[in-house]
Amino acid sequence: MFRNAAAKCLHLVGDLQGRKSGASLARCLHQTQVAETNVKTGPPPTSHPGLANPQEWKVTQEPQSPCFHCTDGRLRPGGVELPVQCHPARLTMTKRLQAQRLNGIEHNPWVEFVKLSSEHDVVNLGQGFPDFAPPDFAMEAFRRAVSGDLMLNQYTKAFGYPPLTEILASFFGKLLGQEMDPHKNVLVTVGAYGALFTAFQALVDNGDEVIIIEPAFDCYEPMTLMAGGHPVFVFLKPSPIQDGELDSSSNWKLDPTELASKFTPRTKALVLNTPNNPLGKVFSREELELVASLCQQHDVVCITDEVYQWLVYDGHQHVSIASLPGMWERTLTIGSAGKTFSATGWKVGWVLGPDNILKHLRTVHQNSIYHCPTQGQAAVAWSFEREQLYFGQPSSYFVQFPQAMQRSRDHMIRSLQSVGLRPVIPQGSYFLITDISDFKRKMPDLPGTEDEPYDSRFVKWMIKNKGLVAIPVSIFYSEPLRKRFDHYIRFCFVKDESTLRAMDEKLQKWKAELK
Repeated sequence: MFRNAAAKCLHLVGDLQGRKSGASLARCLHQTQVAETNVKTGPPPTSHPGLANPQEWKVTQEPQSPCFHCTDGRLRPGGVELPVQCHPARLTMTKRLQAQRLNGIEHNPWVEFVKLSSEHDVVNLGQGFPDFAPPDFAMEAFRRAVSGDLMLNQYTKAFGYPPLTEILASFFGKLLGQEMDPHKNVLVTVGAYGALFTAFQALVDNGDEVIIIEPAFDCYEPMTLMAGGHPVFVFLKPSPIQDGELDSSSNWKLDPTELASKFTPRTKALVLNTPNNPLGKVFSREELELVASLCQQHDVVCITDEVYQWLVYDGHQHVSIASLPGMWERTLTIGSAGKTFSATGWKVGWVLGPDNILKHLRTVHQNSIYHCPTQGQAAVAWSFEREQLYFGQPSSYFVQFPQAMQRSRDHMIRSLQSVGLRPVIPQGSYFLITDISDFKRKMPDLPGTEDEPYDSRFVKWMIKNKGLVAIPVSIFYSEPLRKRFDHYIRFCFVKDESTLRAMDEKLQKWKAELK
């Protein structure tokens, strides 16, 4: 293989430089300077169909290096015998490699803040994952899946492990008021992220508009762009509050007139996230009815991200928009076992919807990942079967878990207030945002780049100087609104008690420094 590759490279260089393949050419490959020669004429460097037009390739010759193997430079039968240690002409593409659909979405703020956090002694309250174990029954289900039936180590059905699709159809069919077919109305995906990506790829075409309600989880915009769509943003507006009062996510509302103005003949889909990340807003039935009415009026699909549906606090109720009259037929409902059973690393998600829409997602699915890991699906299936038995009872995890997380939320709210942060009380989800306006007034000139929003600079300062990690809320907004909402940061309170105590210690030290 190496002889053939070397021979082809030598043949190409010979054509370019007008030399005969032989000793002089072998020596030519060890010149003292790197030379790049654009291929203008002649055949491609190989007949392999993967190589493009020869005008799109360069030959790069390596600089001189000692090589005791190439002493005679003689051609060998069948090609040139050069050892692996020698580096003949190297081919370099000059054509564009990156697909245009990746333009503008290369930067990921999570990478930056995770890296910064790893460089300091911090309490990580930024990323949205529990740092405690899933419930015992879920752990036991996973152990059973990996140590029991040997066939769970093999492929399962492409669109979902049958016991999982059956329990999802049964469980959510009751909640949504639908008779769901596990083969037609359920698709199991690699996490809710996979469900979202599959939905955008299946439904959004070049030029289609997708309405996104801000603040929005930061994957919705790039997924729209990668599918060729055009994101159209509408934002939740916070209502004024009395001095001294804490704000609530319920005070952040859609303007009905503004929302209606975003619908055009090109609108293909609307993305809804309830409970909302990062705000923790739980959309009321009245708000959902407004969205539903506009989707029906304009013949628009609703993609609803409901991964936090079990984490709702203070007596609020989660309502699935697919349960409203006329909406099952145009709604994709996305869920996550990671958020449902505190097992984000299992990466099991699903999407529920009518067959005439879901069939297009199945086409994307079968031509991309094809199928998801079997054992994780089995564990989720058994966990749902357990919850179905206890649903609505005090022993149900879906009852106990939000109660525990409400206590964690209240703990964090009290602690953050001690240093002058002003939390916005969330109705649901893993998260709360907190107002840092007072700090922005007192210390406006924190280090950072010229165009960097204040909340991003504040979080970096807090990581380095206070040992606490949060996420700037401006990353959940489109570019025109980032400066307008750069006085909020997001914390995750779905953490172990020991983590919250460590947070308290950091905050108490911070409080002492304020005196």
